Amino acid sequence: MPRYYKTLQTQRFDDYRYYHQSRINQTLHLISAVIFLVCYALLFKDPAMAGLVGWLAMLTRQTGHFFFEPNGYDHVNDVTNDYKESVKVGYNQTRKIVLLTVWGLVPVALFAFPTLFGLFAEPAGRMDFVRHVGVLWLGVGIGGGLFRVIQLFATQDVSTGLIWAFKVLTDPFHNIALYWKSPLALLRGELIDPTIKHASHWGAEAEDAEAEEATHLT
Repeated sequence: MPRYYKTLQTQRFDDYRYYHQSRINQTLHLISAVIFLVCYALLFKDPAMAGLVGWLAMLTRQTGHFFFEPNGYDHVNDVTNDYKESVKVGYNQTRKIVLLTVWGLVPVALFAFPTLFGLFAEPAGRMDFVRHVGVLWLGVGIGGGLFRVIQLFATQDVSTGLIWAFKVLTDPFHNIALYWKSPLALLRGELIDPTIKHASHWGAEAEDAEAEEATHLT
């Protein structure tokens, strides 16, 4: 168990230090996290609305990454942007662009083919069209997550894929706990999180526990 916990914490810590240095991005992630919780609440009650709300949360989140997160050489972590993109476990920028392109093509496809070849009934009005978009957006979100999990199964291992899936599903709760102070820091004029440079690895607790268990066993 400590090994899986350590992997989860490593994924979270790398995501935090490499991709969440901007206080604006952190604040947008906080807003996105709250919206995602609304999406979770709607998921089994109204899937179409959950799809619409979920992608509102996703756009809020990705706006922070694309427009406010520092690009180029990362002086805080002393690594290049290419390195960060290559070791990214989840969706790096290239994969995000592909996913967002598919998301953007969904309403275009429904406009051209309102029933999507018989998948939906003919929309009776604008709201029916919007709800059909929501259902497909929900499918794109779930499908995109499953596709990346399968990729991780093939390129790394099963545990990495499953742990990443768990991380993504619990990110809204973790983001709220991590970034709830970010809006206050932003109001103070703090654009970059100064604590990242001095942050210790979040997996240290698991490493200590594992080492202590090994000591007892010997």
